[in-house]
Amino acid sequence: MSIESEDDLRHLEIIGRIVAAIRDAMLARVRPGITTGALDAIGARMLAEAGAESAPIGVGFPEATCISVNEEVAHGIPGRRVIRAGDVVNVDVSASKDGYFADTGATVLVEPVPRRKARTLRKLIHTARVAQVAGMRAARPGATVGSVGRAMEQVANRAGFRVIRNLCSHGVGRAVHEAPQIPGYDDPFATHRLQAGDVITIEPFVCTAGDFADEAADGWTLINEVRHARCAQFEHTMVVTHDGPRILTAA
Repeated sequence: MSIESEDDLRHLEIIGRIVAAIRDAMLARVRPGITTGALDAIGARMLAEAGAESAPIGVGFPEATCISVNEEVAHGIPGRRVIRAGDVVNVDVSASKDGYFADTGATVLVEPVPRRKARTLRKLIHTARVAQVAGMRAARPGATVGSVGRAMEQVANRAGFRVIRNLCSHGVGRAVHEAPQIPGYDDPFATHRLQAGDVITIEPFVCTAGDFADEAADGWTLINEVRHARCAQFEHTMVVTHDGPRILTAA
């Protein structure tokens, strides 16, 4: 969607703060021994308390939030999986309130991490965060969505990582997924130009290996085509402005 009134912006700020608070509360509870289902229960309770509705449940997903671990790139279904030291855990929270949607996510590394893996995994997560910032800065009025993808991919490639090519950032606001699709890589055919007031997500999926994610047997979870690979994602909902990104899902 594109912002048309102060009322639009106010409602988006409200749901943005809600999903950001839930994201951070869930991430704060990530530790060895907790199940992904227990983490999701925190999110479900907080959504109910805020009077917000889970966007995943609204499209048929079985749980309130998406939690993806290790080989899972996105849309992991919370359940009995136990978090262990050294895991890479992504929490993705999207929800609506009063007809407005926001979407956010972040990745953490579960300590303690085996020494042989620590440097690569910490670098992976740092790179994904830097790529997200680069993408948000590139998302200016008049910029093509392909140029936004190029900014993110350049960060990943310089660090020796890959970007998943069949997942993308996207418009958001009146629905959880709207036009335009914003690739995470340099796509010369992605020529749509952003305009001031556009509400979008920026969410690079940065991986140690692999270019694509495959759908698992559950019909939801997306798994890296390179099964031993690890992936990190950071996501904000933002408004495109002439003064730089107006982030709606900051802490």
